[in-house]
Amino acid sequence: MKTLIVGGVAGGMSAATRLRRLDETAEIIVFERGHYVSFANCGLPYYVGGVIRDRADLLLQTPESLASRFRLDVRIDHEVTRIDRESKTVYVRDTLTGEETSESYDRLILAAGATTRSVLAHSEIPVHTLRTVDDVDRITAILDEATGPVSAVVIGAGFIGLEAVENLVLRGVTVTAVEFGPQILGPLDAEMAAPVLDALRAQGVDVRLGTAVKGTFGGRVQLSDDTDVAADFLIEATGVRPDTSLAEKAGLRIGESGGIWVDDTQRTSDPSVYAVGDGVEKVDAINSQPTRIAMAGLANRHGRASADSIAGMPAAAAPAVGAAIVGVFGITVAMVGWSEKRLVAEARPHRIVHTHPASHAGYYPGAESMSIKLLIDAETDAILGAQIVGGSGVDKRIDILATAMAGGITASALTRLELAYAPQYASAKDPINQLGYVADNLATGTTRSLQWHALESALDAGAVLVDVRTSGEFAAGSIPGALNLPLDDIRARLAELPDAPLVVHCQVGQRGHTAARILSQNGFDVRNLDGGYRTWVAGVSTLTPVLESTPA
Repeated sequence: MKTLIVGGVAGGMSAATRLRRLDETAEIIVFERGHYVSFANCGLPYYVGGVIRDRADLLLQTPESLASRFRLDVRIDHEVTRIDRESKTVYVRDTLTGEETSESYDRLILAAGATTRSVLAHSEIPVHTLRTVDDVDRITAILDEATGPVSAVVIGAGFIGLEAVENLVLRGVTVTAVEFGPQILGPLDAEMAAPVLDALRAQGVDVRLGTAVKGTFGGRVQLSDDTDVAADFLIEATGVRPDTSLAEKAGLRIGESGGIWVDDTQRTSDPSVYAVGDGVEKVDAINSQPTRIAMAGLANRHGRASADSIAGMPAAAAPAVGAAIVGVFGITVAMVGWSEKRLVAEARPHRIVHTHPASHAGYYPGAESMSIKLLIDAETDAILGAQIVGGSGVDKRIDILATAMAGGITASALTRLELAYAPQYASAKDPINQLGYVADNLATGTTRSLQWHALESALDAGAVLVDVRTSGEFAAGSIPGALNLPLDDIRARLAELPDAPLVVHCQVGQRGHTAARILSQNGFDVRNLDGGYRTWVAGVSTLTPVLESTPA
C-alpha cells in the first residue's frame, strides 16, 4: 500500500507516524511545501518573546530523523500542485528548483491546513504573520537588528493576536492592537473578556476596538478612527480560512462551512482520498452541524484517525467541542462549546451560571481567583459551553468541563463528580462542584437568577435592587439605585423591604443566594443577580450591546 500525505506539522505527521506504527510494510511519502515538516507552531510567538530561547527547540523532527525512526520519505520544499483522481497521481513542484514530477498513490491524505486572511493588499511597512518558522525568523531579525525603540501594530485581538501582543511587549516593543470587532477575544462573552482588556491596557498596550487598518504611509499605519500610529512592522492575526484550493481543483466536495467535507473516518468524497487538519470541516458537538475549528489537538486526533481508517481499523470521530486556552500577561483564558451570544443568535433557550471561586482552598497560601461562566440547555440540563478567566487552575477546570460535555454529564450532575482534593490544589467543594450546585438550584427552581445585562430592564419594570453586602463593601462601590441591607441583618429588617419584585446581589453571588432563599420563604418575589457585583462591573465596563437572553 502506497500512501501520499500532502502537508506535515500536526495532522500530516500524526497520520504518517501512526500509519507506520500500524503497517511496517507501507510506502509512505510526505510532501511539505515549506522547509520545515514538523515544528511547534503553537510555540512560535514565545520564541519571538524570548520565552523559548533556542530556535532549535521549535524544530521537533527533520526529514532525516523521520526517515531513521519511522522510515518515512519526507520531501520538504515540494508543493503538490494538482491531483488526478482518475489515475491516482499527484503532480509535484520542487519550490527550490522548479522541477516538476509526479507520484502515484493508493491512498492520499490532504493535510494542507489553513491560510491567513489578509486585510492589506499593499503596505509600505513590512507585514508578517505568525504561522511558520520563516515568519518568526523575519520578525526576530527586525527586533535583533533594531538600534532604537521599536513599535508594531497587531491586526486582530483573538488568541493568536494576543499571544503576539504579549510577546512583543516582552521584547520591549510598543504595541497597538487593532480589533475590528467590539471586543477582544471575540469568541468570549463581553463580561468575560473585560478583565483581559484591563490587563492589556495595564501593560501599556494601545487597544483600538471597533477599528480597522485602512493603509500605511511614511512609517505610520492609518486607522479607521481617523488616527494613525507609528509602526516598524505589522502582524496580521485576523484569523485563518481553510486551504481547500487543491481539493477544489480535484473536484472533491467542499462542505457547508467552507472546509473540505469528510465522513466520520476522515474520508473525503473520493474513497481513496482522506483529509485532516485546519482545512477540514468538523461536526459541532452542540448542534451536530458542520463547523470549522482550527485546533492542533483536533488535527493530531484526525491525523491518527485517517491512518487507522487506511490500516483497516476505522473508528468514528467524535464531534468537536472547541476547547481552547490562551495566556495573556499572567491571565489564563479558556473556553469550550458555545458562548451566550451564539446561543442568543441561535434562539436556543439556556440558563447561565457565573461563579468566582478560588483556585484552591482560601486558607492555603497562593490561592488565585477565577471567573467561570457556564452555559446550560434550559430543557435538558446539558452543558452547552463554558468560559473561565483567571490564574492557576483554569486549565484543569476547563478540561473537566470539556470532558463532561464529551461524556454527556449534565450541569447538575457536576455536583456528584469526585475530584482530587488537597488544600494546595483545590477546595473540598471544587469550583466544578460549585457550578453544579448553582446549576442544580436553577434546574429545580430552588432559586431564580437574573443576568447582569437584564438588570436595567428589570429595574425599569419596577423591581427593587437590594445589595446584601456589608456597609463597608457598599461604600466602596455599588450599583446605582441599590438599597443596602446586609445579609446578617435581613431577617430582622424584612419589614423595610417594599412590596415589589426584588433583585438581590452580593459580591459574587453566594450571599445573594442565601438572601434569596430567606426572602422567598418569607413571601417575596426575588431573583439573585448572577455572579454578583463583580460580574455586573465587568459587564457594564464593556461597549458590547446589551443582549437579552432567550427565556428559559
